[in-house]
Amino acid sequence: MRTALIGVVLLVVGAVAVATGALPLDDLGVLYERVWPILLFVVAITVVTELASEAGLFTWIAERAAGLGRGRTWALWLATVLLACLCTIFLSLDTTAVLLTPVVVVLARHCGLPPLPFALTTVWLANTASLLLPVSNLTNLLAEHELGGLGPAGFAALTVAPALVAIAVPVLAILVLHRKDLFTRYEVGARSAPTDPVLLVGSAVVVGLLVPALVSGVEVWIPALAAAVVLAVLTAVRRPSALRPGLLPWQLVVFASGLFVVMEAAQSLGLTAVMAAVSGEGQDAAALFRLAGVATLSANAVDNLPAYLALEPVAGPRSASSRSSWASTPGRSSRRGRRSPRSSGTSGW
Repeated sequence: MRTALIGVVLLVVGAVAVATGALPLDDLGVLYERVWPILLFVVAITVVTELASEAGLFTWIAERAAGLGRGRTWALWLATVLLACLCTIFLSLDTTAVLLTPVVVVLARHCGLPPLPFALTTVWLANTASLLLPVSNLTNLLAEHELGGLGPAGFAALTVAPALVAIAVPVLAILVLHRKDLFTRYEVGARSAPTDPVLLVGSAVVVGLLVPALVSGVEVWIPALAAAVVLAVLTAVRRPSALRPGLLPWQLVVFASGLFVVMEAAQSLGLTAVMAAVSGEGQDAAALFRLAGVATLSANAVDNLPAYLALEPVAGPRSASSRSSWASTPGRSSRRGRRSPRSSGTSGW
């Protein structure tokens, strides 16, 4: 509820900015065209993952991973690493942090293992494994739009190297810090029977078809929305009690909407100039480290989303000519044509 209240306050502030002319209606229209597909995707993918979790899909996968480990803790842990990476990359970081982590913790305790290394694995990888694809992270979707709609393949080509490093570092850290816990053995417990096999299989099929659709190049909200509708219909038939208002991430949508509007107004009022002075200019290593440092401090001090929105105009990867082209595009605000150029490799936080 606190998130929603903050979002409402931000929307009120944004409305005042529009009413006073601080945020031109043209800029608000451009913002709307940019963010509605992103917010619709967030809603749809949340419904998909919540309903898949209700069907027991993540528990089923985790229990099979425990069986494949054959009593070797390190093998179960590596399976957890793989599962966390796949969930984060294709189904977003929230799926891993909110839905997968509790399943993994329960599984570790069920096997008589300390849950800490498994919980750290999913929580850390929910953050660091979310760099590779646009669908992995809300800020990635914003960055992909800012980069001119590269598509999943083009975006991954830019981020694959740092994404691999971002995955390897926490994995190695956990391996070193918890090596005593990971090189033990466990007893494989009995698998729980699914409460509704039809719902479980249906959810698995929908998610299995959704994953390749998300990287097919089609706008991601389309397959996500289709999957959400199919799963909602299936759940309504098999387990109607699982359909509840809480499935919709309305608090996040209200908060993000308000944040988008307020940050757009702040940029109109001079935030871009302030952030440019703080983050500096240039594309050499020192300049990029400075930008990365400002981004890191901002994201940890406030949140990654407002930090990205504040820094995006000064980290825009456009040459002078491409910025002029952007500004002259029908429906684009001329204010967006005054962004400082940066290397394209700095946009995907």
